[in-house]
Amino acid sequence: MRITLSLDSWPALRDFAGSERSELAAAASLAELAGVDALRLSINEDLAPVRETDVETLRRSARVFELRMPVSQSLLKVPLSARPDRVVLVGERHDGTGAAPPVDARVAGSTLGGVLRSLEEAGLPVGVRVAPDLDAVRAVHALGVRDVELFTGYLVDLPEAERRSALVSLGDTARLASKLRLGLAVAGGLDDRNVREVLAAAPAAERVVFGRSLARRALLVGLDRAVRDFADRMRSRGGDLAL
Repeated sequence: MRITLSLDSWPALRDFAGSERSELAAAASLAELAGVDALRLSINEDLAPVRETDVETLRRSARVFELRMPVSQSLLKVPLSARPDRVVLVGERHDGTGAAPPVDARVAGSTLGGVLRSLEEAGLPVGVRVAPDLDAVRAVHALGVRDVELFTGYLVDLPEAERRSALVSLGDTARLASKLRLGLAVAGGLDDRNVREVLAAAPAAERVVFGRSLARRALLVGLDRAVRDFADRMRSRGGDLAL
């Protein structure tokens, strides 16, 4: 099991402090030493709080760098210049939070197809964030997508009965993705309290993405300790998970 850590909180803290220093390079080094396998930044149309210079900094600093972005032709210049190890396409965010929704291939339509072609022609591996829904996975697979990120943000806070049903759907979708031989990640709202039940429902997942929950923990105990605590919690699920 590989861990991806989003460092979006670091540019946000820089802006909150009115500083020009995000310490992204230092954060990347600490996270990798603690066992993180890949580091991620997320851009949007405003290029704020994550700027192009942040992307360039993390590309230079990280061993494995992922760039998350909405399905947008106007943003293609960023990944084409930075050349991340993976681009993850997500839906447009409209609620002012850090939670990027999944892509709906039926709505994104030709725009999604065009962005996928541009990235693939440039030789950049692409994943797409989708809802944990069988039809959603089939739709992006039909477009030639080889890697999916199942969005868990909506289910982690559901009441127990509803959450159990949602976890069953997540497991069914993960099994379909595995059967189609798609790369598979889970992301959205995951923390050290809920990650085990998500991974128990979707054991085929190859990667798990943490973001704001780990950043909040890092403010209390430091980034190194926060990463190691999360990894230990994952390993404690029956001993069958390795960082």
